Amino acid sequence: MSELRYKRIMLKLSGESLMGDKNYGIDQTVLAQFAGEVKAVHHLGVQVGVVIGGGNIFRGVSKGAEKMDRVQADHMGMLATVINALAFQDALEQQGVYTRLLTAIKMEQIAEPFIRRRAIRHLEKGRVVIFGAGTGNPYFTTDTAAALRAIEIEADVIIKGTRVDGVYDDDPEKNPKATMFPSITYLDVLKKNLRVMDLTAITLCQENTLPIVVFNMNTAGNLKRLAQGEQVGTIVK
Repeated sequence: MSELRYKRIMLKLSGESLMGDKNYGIDQTVLAQFAGEVKAVHHLGVQVGVVIGGGNIFRGVSKGAEKMDRVQADHMGMLATVINALAFQDALEQQGVYTRLLTAIKMEQIAEPFIRRRAIRHLEKGRVVIFGAGTGNPYFTTDTAAALRAIEIEADVIIKGTRVDGVYDDDPEKNPKATMFPSITYLDVLKKNLRVMDLTAITLCQENTLPIVVFNMNTAGNLKRLAQGEQVGTIVK
């Protein structure tokens, strides 16, 4: 077995990535595929934390939320992330992976409240820890939540799963001549206005020297290869 590059990772998935070809909601095939990818790295001995966005759920009600108070709408978005977290927890446990779901908003009937030491202890015991409800505060995205939780649990890296192979100088889905960066600095990401993560998340990672790897989650085996030290995707450092 290859030596592991990362011992503890934070995997960030967008809610939209769970939709597959649907307009909103959850595609069970995609959910099972992603759970299998996490299972593979977990079995290598990697400690895994997961943050999932809520866009696939919130998209169905977003038009109705256009005229809402921003704080109210953001709380709806946080609850959407919990729906996805519960779905991903179920998908992992169906594949025999022990998990814990911790939420920034207390909802003890379905999840544990986020407590930093408890989260680290779960990771040390070999459980995949899923973090729901963002940071628990409005005006912060799940990108920022992933960066914050990664720093708190002392993760080695944030791994952002996307549907493209890495970070490009232009949108590769619209421009076939777009060039991918194998490596890029935080500063260049900000200067070039590249959509890696939001400004707050990038700044948090930069200040805490936490690298970010952006890769294609839809390519089978990518996450495992990345954990084992292969060059996959783009590293921001």
